[in-house]
Amino acid sequence: MDSIEFWTTCSVNGIVLDRKQMENIDRFHNELVIWNQRINMISRQDMDNIYERHILHSLTILKYATIAPKARCLDVGTGGGFPGIPLKIALPEITMLLTDSIAKKSKTAGMFAQHTGLRNISAKTVRAEALADMPEFRASFDVITARAVAPLVQLVSWVERLIKPNAQMLFLKGGNLTEEITEAQKKFPSLSVQEHSIDLVGSTWFKEQEKKVLVCRLGA
Repeated sequence: MDSIEFWTTCSVNGIVLDRKQMENIDRFHNELVIWNQRINMISRQDMDNIYERHILHSLTILKYATIAPKARCLDVGTGGGFPGIPLKIALPEITMLLTDSIAKKSKTAGMFAQHTGLRNISAKTVRAEALADMPEFRASFDVITARAVAPLVQLVSWVERLIKPNAQMLFLKGGNLTEEITEAQKKFPSLSVQEHSIDLVGSTWFKEQEKKVLVCRLGA
């Protein structure tokens, strides 16, 4: 998938990006190609598939969940900036904090973020559970995202002290998640989970690979 195919696929699936946003997407893509040769953020076998399997994958969240324009968002285990940077480009009014426990990844993601020229996006080298120990971040996020970082029960354990009441947790995962969801709901009885199988016009890969978006909330 090239840039034009990516933009077309986004458009037919209701993910609208203007010219400036596409310029940012293309720059992010090109910088990722260059820097991935020095810092292995994504599989080198996947370098020809960045638009589809990484950037578009990140934006599929927007087909299955609504993020408020002024939402304060946290991306856990961001790696090369996924899904946080594509989401910030698509929703420039949100505030986005990218976090990763590996310094070279968080610093590189921070550089990518800075090059978008967007305000209110930053990166921090920290584990999510350590972030929750910092008073300024406790119960402060409207939305938390993560992509294939950890089992659901672990993710919720890490972020439960970081979220505001009724906040959304939006997780990109794959495969059969029945046992994973059941385990998480046993530990967190108030946890609601909506499981969406990603099905996009113009791309069969997500369905073939059983990619999912989980929309989760913790009740009172």
